[in-house]
Amino acid sequence: MSCSVAVASSPAFSPSMISITRKASTETLALSLQHHLSSSSSSADGSSSPASCSSPFRRFQRGAGGIRCCNRDISTSDSRIFGFSASSCGSSSVLKRKRPARLEIPASGSLALQANPVLDDRVEVEADCARYSVYCKRGRKGLEMEDRHSVALDILGDPQTAFFGIFDGHGGSKAAEFASQKIGELIVEEVLTRGGEGGIELEEAMKNSYLKTDMEFLKEDLRGGACCVTAFVRNGDLIVSNAGDCRAVVSISGKAEALTSDHRPSREDEKDRIESLGGYVDFCRGVWRLQGSLAVSRGIGDSHLKPWVIPEPETKIMKIKSDCEFLILASDGLWDKVSNQEAIDMARPLCLDPQKPSPLIACKKLVNLSVSRGSMDDISVMIIHLGHFI
Repeated sequence: MSCSVAVASSPAFSPSMISITRKASTETLALSLQHHLSSSSSSADGSSSPASCSSPFRRFQRGAGGIRCCNRDISTSDSRIFGFSASSCGSSSVLKRKRPARLEIPASGSLALQANPVLDDRVEVEADCARYSVYCKRGRKGLEMEDRHSVALDILGDPQTAFFGIFDGHGGSKAAEFASQKIGELIVEEVLTRGGEGGIELEEAMKNSYLKTDMEFLKEDLRGGACCVTAFVRNGDLIVSNAGDCRAVVSISGKAEALTSDHRPSREDEKDRIESLGGYVDFCRGVWRLQGSLAVSRGIGDSHLKPWVIPEPETKIMKIKSDCEFLILASDGLWDKVSNQEAIDMARPLCLDPQKPSPLIACKKLVNLSVSRGSMDDISVMIIHLGHFI
């Protein structure tokens, strides 16, 4: 069996051979190729050395020649594919990288950029008067304030008739904005239309008002939803309704009494209702969620989660007495971090100060307390002085 041995003087080890490595630069490759082509050219004229003709690696050298021929066949237009400026192989100039062609981006049509929607840039909202105070603060995790509030005093010229509401939006502020503008008007309309003073008539009036608000919002074909808590005062009666996790807490001689119950998927009756309609409730991202998405089970809007999310409120009616001091309406941004009694204990000294009542300061203190405990949500707190409606 015969074999061939490479000798140190063999052309295979000659510097004239092309040396292509992974890290070689473009200029090094160009110079090496040019040098090899010059050597090959002289060989073609019959000036090659005897050692070159007798080399056992003759076939490899022919392969290099093949590279030379192919290189000479590259046209000017084809060279652009490799990112080089085309020139003849025999030229002494160094090959240079060519600037890529300029891209033309259309200014209109399907690729046109859409302007970002203008977001609500309010960070804080406050209002203060003798009968109520409210303070809203945007959460640290949001780009816009999604909470809204609504107040109507002296309805039909009667100072004993008033409406108050807190609306906590999710998926945007559209639903909260819509509910804050509509639901109060519908409540007054329903109460006047029914004309009844009984509890059943008032509960039905609240229910129909919430249902109509939801129906009209869905017609607008807008995304998002909103939790609501409302208080309607008339003839010494306090009618409180809620859908979602906004809450109403009244101070009775310093004792906190919740007038609403949060509508969450974790509530047993809410879970049973959802599952009876073909939905499901599971524990996701630290809380119980409806369809693995929403952490509340009632509210305005949320068309993509119908029929599991319903707008039907729960209503409680109580007579305002002398020991009824004030009412707190607030979004879950407060109640997730502050208990009912804690909120009453903090607000009561400021609200009942005989020298200078400061309910607005009480609202701000409650908001700041929740923030200091890590709340990232929008927080809205309203304090209503019930003594004005006895």
